[in-house]
Amino acid sequence: MTQIAEAITVKSKSSPPPIVMRTTGAPPRPSHNGGDLNIAKRAVKKLKIQKISYEQFLKNYDGCHAEWLDGKVITYMSASPRHQDIVGWFTTILNLFVEKNNLGLILMLPTNMYLAAFKRGREPDVLFVSQARLGIIQETHLAEPADMVIEIISPESIDRDRGAKFSEYEQARVQEYWLIDPIRQQAEFYRLGKDGYYRTVPTPEGIFH
Repeated sequence: MTQIAEAITVKSKSSPPPIVMRTTGAPPRPSHNGGDLNIAKRAVKKLKIQKISYEQFLKNYDGCHAEWLDGKVITYMSASPRHQDIVGWFTTILNLFVEKNNLGLILMLPTNMYLAAFKRGREPDVLFVSQARLGIIQETHLAEPADMVIEIISPESIDRDRGAKFSEYEQARVQEYWLIDPIRQQAEFYRLGKDGYYRTVPTPEGIFH
């Protein structure tokens, strides 16, 4: 495989499509007045998240930076310029290698990846689908887990990337999971073992092969 240095210093000349953030207002704070309390209860009721199907999610949130969790939609803040630069850098470098060797296809967000076993629609930063599995690429999403996933860690995604997603990708048998941490200036590369668990890939002299 190609060599990728852990220290990310090269900036991409391209940038990903804009990410849309959707927010809802907070309900009014009730006072000791009974009328205000009833108004607050009605407001909270209206704010209850309505579950939607995965098909509805793909239709209504196309192009948005959002994920689907068993009927609930979670939207995220727009990625920082630094985050976008790193995503663009990896996409460009890996595209060159994958295209040269006819290995498959590199995709970047917003590309939703369906994890049927967990009823999840995750949106990794960068994905790789091998040539033999290109059939899983649909017009709006990946019908199955990708062969490799890269997540760029941000302050708000630390728990998600190192916790829930790590476990989901492992159990969904994503063959490689790369965690790029700009905050700590380090990169971690995990490869799925025969026992179904991720193992850290050694990086002698800071180079990943």
